[in-house]
Amino acid sequence: MGQTPTIRHTKVLFHVPQQLSLPRVVIRFAGDSGDGMQLTGDRFTAETASFGNDIATLPNFPAEIRAPQGTLPGVSSFQLHFANFDIVTPGDVPDVLVAMNPAALKANLKDLPRGGVIIVDTADFTKRNLAKIGWDANPLDDGTLEAYSVHAFDLTGLATGAVAGFDLTRKDASRTKNMFALGLLSWLYSRPVDGTLEFLAEKFAGKPVIRDANVAAFKAGYAFGETTEHFEVQYHVDPAPMPKGRYRQISGNVATAYGLMAGAYKAGMQLFLGSYPITPASDILHELSKRKDVGVMTFQAEDEIAGIGSALGASFAGALGVTTTSGPGMSLKSEALGLGIMTELPLVVVDVQRSGPSTGMPTKTEQADLLQALWGRNGEAPLPVLAAKSASDCFDTAVEACRMAVKYRTPVIMLTDGYLANGAEPWKIPDLEAIEPIEPNFATAHNATNAKGAPSFEPYRRDPETLARAWAIPGTPELEHRIGGLEKGDLHGEISYDPENHERMTRLRQAKIDGIVADVPDVEVDDPSGEARVLVLGWGSTYGPITASTRRLRQTGRNVATAHLRHLNPMPANLGEVLAAYDKVVVPEMNLGQLATVLRARYLTEVSSYSRVRGLPISITELEADLIAEIDALGKEN
Repeated sequence: MGQTPTIRHTKVLFHVPQQLSLPRVVIRFAGDSGDGMQLTGDRFTAETASFGNDIATLPNFPAEIRAPQGTLPGVSSFQLHFANFDIVTPGDVPDVLVAMNPAALKANLKDLPRGGVIIVDTADFTKRNLAKIGWDANPLDDGTLEAYSVHAFDLTGLATGAVAGFDLTRKDASRTKNMFALGLLSWLYSRPVDGTLEFLAEKFAGKPVIRDANVAAFKAGYAFGETTEHFEVQYHVDPAPMPKGRYRQISGNVATAYGLMAGAYKAGMQLFLGSYPITPASDILHELSKRKDVGVMTFQAEDEIAGIGSALGASFAGALGVTTTSGPGMSLKSEALGLGIMTELPLVVVDVQRSGPSTGMPTKTEQADLLQALWGRNGEAPLPVLAAKSASDCFDTAVEACRMAVKYRTPVIMLTDGYLANGAEPWKIPDLEAIEPIEPNFATAHNATNAKGAPSFEPYRRDPETLARAWAIPGTPELEHRIGGLEKGDLHGEISYDPENHERMTRLRQAKIDGIVADVPDVEVDDPSGEARVLVLGWGSTYGPITASTRRLRQTGRNVATAHLRHLNPMPANLGEVLAAYDKVVVPEMNLGQLATVLRARYLTEVSSYSRVRGLPISITELEADLIAEIDALGKEN
């Protein structure tokens, strides 16, 4: 930062900060889980999105509703990356750390590069609180932070002073410190403020004193930035160029909810969600429960089994049944998934993956449910598996899952993860009319002739192209039929223990899923030079880190190719050919190499697994370094 530009008059000193434009900034808000850091980050994100920057966010919070105050396990953070160009990740490390207490500083300091900016609330830096996290001395005084640019303020005291005129308890007054900090950061990075003022007015409309106090604290924080001489620079990040259209900020869970609604709308069917709340999938249920106005029916079931059972029942009745869950819930749904496969009814199952096994780390991300999605059922039980690559891509993936489920009369698993679910980015609102209709093609008339030559209905007579069976809504005259989990007789659907029939039906169900490959586009390879020898193949949310790290690699003059899979079963028809075209295939995953295992088994080719299982997105910097080693090692072989 440069010298403080000041204009000196005879008696009054005016502070005029230097104005500096930046291409990108990563800010991490961190505090106790009761300090409102998620709200603060979300509001900064909303204003930044409305300003026109490209954004990517990473909320990171403990699963405990209220961990012990001031402890390391209780630290909650929200990281925001915003830029004047296209970005694909929330960033590896923050440029700015806003720490609201000693625990937040200690938990996040290791991620801050030397020279990074720290804005810290000094109010809680007492001997007792420092001892609580194992600090013998105050890091604000002992040189621990000398490698950083530190701005230490009593934010709590300043906020409390700003709201002194309101009739608040001491506790409520101190809670406004997050709004004071938001106001200060809004000034420092030249953010709009009207949206936050409107948000506060609406959120606390029923509590006028709380509303006015938060507004006052926010304005006081902004004014503090304007008037204090602590900051020598005020920063600007210009809007990012984007294709024309209407945009909004969207998280992966909300995008999934909208995609499910769009899929049902395009099929002309009622959307039914039967679900049991589970982190990090619950927001899909929350969002859809608000949409009775467009015919969405939601049912909060007593458990995961009831959730999928009700959704499957809704599909049997002619609705589009959906159930949402996370890893532990997927385990409980496995038997009913088999029932959906046996009855050959449409069903969309959204698995928002989190760190496991068992209850694992509920608020942290992982990609370790792939093998469960592919094979986690009894018997030969194939079904399509799709994975979204970004928060906004959750919309398109959900629409495709609905289309596939209805067209092929099958359960479809859609995989996202905690990183996509809670992260947000700009989303160009699509033209619903441009999305192809989905034809449910309900059976409405006889489709066969019985032994006596009379017209009859065969519920397991299949479409010769898709192998999808006839789907008759209960109550359709003369199309009555038996349903259940016991093996079906070919065509007529009656219970059958005939060995030959069981093998025929098993192979028919497999052939139906295999045939979906006709709807799966070839995997596209991004290989700008055409000379790359290393292919980086990803799926799901690794798209962001892979894209960011390979962009950096190409800037060093190295050639590298990338490809990304949405369809994990069936896989694109050309995938084997693509894998064989490169000397080295690297597969980054947030698991111990599940896709790599599948590729080796299916294509009998060697791939290199790049595994990270930390509950966090893959580090761009680490992936870049390892890919450099892979590429350079190949060069030395010649």
